Amino acid sequence: MACLSQIIDINEWRESTDTASIPAAHSEAMRDELRAAFRNRLELPEHHLERRFDESLRYLLDHHGSMMRPRIVYQMAMAYGLNKQGAIDLAIALEYFHSSSLVFDDLPCMDNASMRRGTPCVHRLYGESGAILAALALINRAYALAWRTVSCCPLGVRQQALIYLEQRLGVQGLLNGQSLDLNYATLPNTLDATERVARGKTVSLISLALVMPAILGAASEREQQLLQRISTSWGLGYQIIDDLKDVLQNSSAIGKTAARDKNLGRPNIALAIGVSAAVERLTRLLRVGDRTMETLIELRPSLVFLREFRSVLKDELSRVIEGAGAIPIDSKR
Repeated sequence: MACLSQIIDINEWRESTDTASIPAAHSEAMRDELRAAFRNRLELPEHHLERRFDESLRYLLDHHGSMMRPRIVYQMAMAYGLNKQGAIDLAIALEYFHSSSLVFDDLPCMDNASMRRGTPCVHRLYGESGAILAALALINRAYALAWRTVSCCPLGVRQQALIYLEQRLGVQGLLNGQSLDLNYATLPNTLDATERVARGKTVSLISLALVMPAILGAASEREQQLLQRISTSWGLGYQIIDDLKDVLQNSSAIGKTAARDKNLGRPNIALAIGVSAAVERLTRLLRVGDRTMETLIELRPSLVFLREFRSVLKDELSRVIEGAGAIPIDSKR
């Protein structure tokens, strides 16, 4: 047994994945605008909703995450020529889809989690039925907002974008990934099996953030291919970081219920192949993503802001490694 800092040299990791210092692509004003849009794009009429339904919705809208995903969508949409309001509508629509998936994920019949984003899960305060209704309200509004943006695009683009949206959220994407997650005990505990789940869930949602705005902006087939490759690298990378957090950190550190994967027998790359191998896998994924991203930026320089979001992956893993340096870790749990 060795501590994590012995398995992974933090300085070596930083040097091997270093990117140039990048100024923030979004001002705090834009962050505030997206936060406000997240709260306000789902309009809640005063004194017309059942009290607990109203409270559950307001609770959900007030507890958004870092808003990094909406920022990516907004920047992508603006880079591909969408107008500002269309870009914000699309960004919030995709974040509503994401947030609703987390509400379902946390339900007792799914992961039975108690915390999300540092606060009690919706179902812990308003019951399963309240959580389900609140999530459905987000999904319903998300489709309306997405259509408001999509409907302004040419017919061929509209069709392609809606097909892509359905593929990523429907039976070929997020839903199948969640079913694989819930029934992981029937699959071999291998890298391939765990990444199959991640491709269905995490990669599908990252792909929507990167590829759908490009589709709406009539991006070339080559650019869409490169964006899809980046989505796969980043999506699998985010999942590895999430898996490492579940294994190495406690609930207060990650802001949600920890150790769920081991306790529930769910897919976790760090559990399947070991912590050190998981970090090595993440490093390789990021290198592939970096090469692809630089090729894409050469084709469309306005996408240079993607480097900022890529750097978040490095920073996240550095925090996980530093925070778990004293924890004894087997090469494979």
